[in-house]
Amino acid sequence: MPDLLEVEAINVFYGDFQALFAVSLGIEAGQIIAVIGANGAGKSTLLKTVAGLMHPRQGEIRFKGESVTAMPAFNVVNYGIALVPEGRRLFPSLTVEENLLIGGQSRRSGPWTLARIYELFPVLAERRHLPAPALSGGQQQMAAIGRALMANPQLLLCDEISLGLAPIVVRDIYARLPQIAAEGLSLIIVEQDIAQALRAASHVYCLQEGRVALKGPTSGLTREMISAAYFGV
Repeated sequence: MPDLLEVEAINVFYGDFQALFAVSLGIEAGQIIAVIGANGAGKSTLLKTVAGLMHPRQGEIRFKGESVTAMPAFNVVNYGIALVPEGRRLFPSLTVEENLLIGGQSRRSGPWTLARIYELFPVLAERRHLPAPALSGGQQQMAAIGRALMANPQLLLCDEISLGLAPIVVRDIYARLPQIAAEGLSLIIVEQDIAQALRAASHVYCLQEGRVALKGPTSGLTREMISAAYFGV
């Protein structure tokens, strides 16, 4: 049985600059994997490419056994892949609830409704009528995750969800990920907080200058192996 997502030897460019070099990755249904690496390693580019915001010049991306390599982003969402973007990217002129409802525009069937999002993140229910900028950074991150879940994806892409947040807030958000995965979702987490990523994921991919420098189950990778791959030493 094929993986839920298969990324096969993709090369991705920004104009003439190559950001990813023959990157391959796979994730099974219900699995959480982490993609780690230094700034500029290609982590966000990888997620944007899977989400359809960028397209590889070579290689292939298959989701549920079918190619989504050249599919535009709005079709990728309809197909079952949702992105929590770096920096959250909420609509500042809309309320929290309006931001969440935008995530449900694809009208995919599934377990995630406004009520379920408010159950997962009760603080959003309390502040649902406030404009998005009135939330704290952690609450905005919860809203961004909730908006993506409203699309009822099978694969959730999380780009730097701990960025700029206090450690206690990061722990709170990461504590909800098992509840999300329990609904049958797979998650790819891009993260610079290596310790947090390794605790959350069963498998890890380390990117170094656009290439996969290390991959494997978290239980089988030592700190020394990860450091060597992360820093390229």
